[in-house]
Amino acid sequence: MDQADGRPFMMNLPPLILASASPRRSELLRQLGCEFEVVPASAVEVQHEQLTPRELVQINAYRKARFVAKKCPDALVLGADTVVCLDTAVFGKPADLAVARRMLEQLQGREQEVVTGVCLLHLRRHRQRIFCDSTRVVFRRLDSEQIRQYVGRINPLDKAGAYAIQEHGDTIIKAITGSFSNVVGLPLERLQAELENWRLKAASSTESKVR
Repeated sequence: MDQADGRPFMMNLPPLILASASPRRSELLRQLGCEFEVVPASAVEVQHEQLTPRELVQINAYRKARFVAKKCPDALVLGADTVVCLDTAVFGKPADLAVARRMLEQLQGREQEVVTGVCLLHLRRHRQRIFCDSTRVVFRRLDSEQIRQYVGRINPLDKAGAYAIQEHGDTIIKAITGSFSNVVGLPLERLQAELENWRLKAASSTESKVR
């Protein structure tokens, strides 16, 4: 996934906007070599018990992308949403430190699924692509003191499930199966393939118009 020069990768793509204030997602996009602008979305996230985690993150990713796309219809807008799933429970961002500690108490020693939904939306061209990816994460067994120490070392309030795999993750996580970057907030492997497919279709459309 080495994209040292983003210009060839972004050729035939419209200007890219990340509809998220997350510094982690910005860093991940930079790893792809993408040139982009950050325009945070203020869309209200849907929380509905009747929706599966995959449906939930894809709907919220779309809502975020559309919120920004209505202001920037000529741009390719990327919206994303991540949740942590344990059995039937869905964990988003904790409301406070007490909730964060309770989340980690439930996750410790267990296997959970991290699901990220992504929406690519170009409003002017009426084109969109929505998908999601999942990663299995196994937590180490943690006691209350270890949880307290971990929460004190990071900011858990802006992270689904109250943890960050990239921040002292080795102290709480035993193993993962799937995309590491998906747990951080964007499934880079899938996203790169989707952007490349978007680029190729755009190039093909341009070539057809020229002919």
